[in-house]
Amino acid sequence: MLSLSQIEQDLTAAMKAKDQLSVDVLRGLKSRVQNEKILKMRDISEEDILGLVRSEIKKRKEASESFKSGGRTELSDKELKEAEILGKYLPAQMGEADLIKILEAVIQEGSFTAQDFGKAMGAVKAKVGNAAEGGTLAKLLKEKLK
Repeated sequence: MLSLSQIEQDLTAAMKAKDQLSVDVLRGLKSRVQNEKILKMRDISEEDILGLVRSEIKKRKEASESFKSGGRTELSDKELKEAEILGKYLPAQMGEADLIKILEAVIQEGSFTAQDFGKAMGAVKAKVGNAAEGGTLAKLLKEKLK
């Protein structure tokens, strides 16, 4: 189970290993989690933390693309390495073939059409949970609903 204490333990381990990149990434994640906790004025759940991790990964991937398009490959690579460090906190992701099977079953069960994208997405998310990224699900669902 992912928690603030798990992040703190990993941060301590990275400090002892003198892994500066991991230390920087985990410090940033710890700060983001603590700020969210203060903002909500309560303990935050594992789901909340997973959402923050996904957000941080998305930021890193977008920054990597920007750096790459600007010809700054060294900075792009650094952002991707940071995203990889954060990716260790996400649950295992389903393969595309498995997702397609679930999508087809959900579409058939609910008789969804292209106009029912939102309802279909909700049904798919309920079945898949955290095992797939929302962007990937949306892309595959759009393809199937055409």
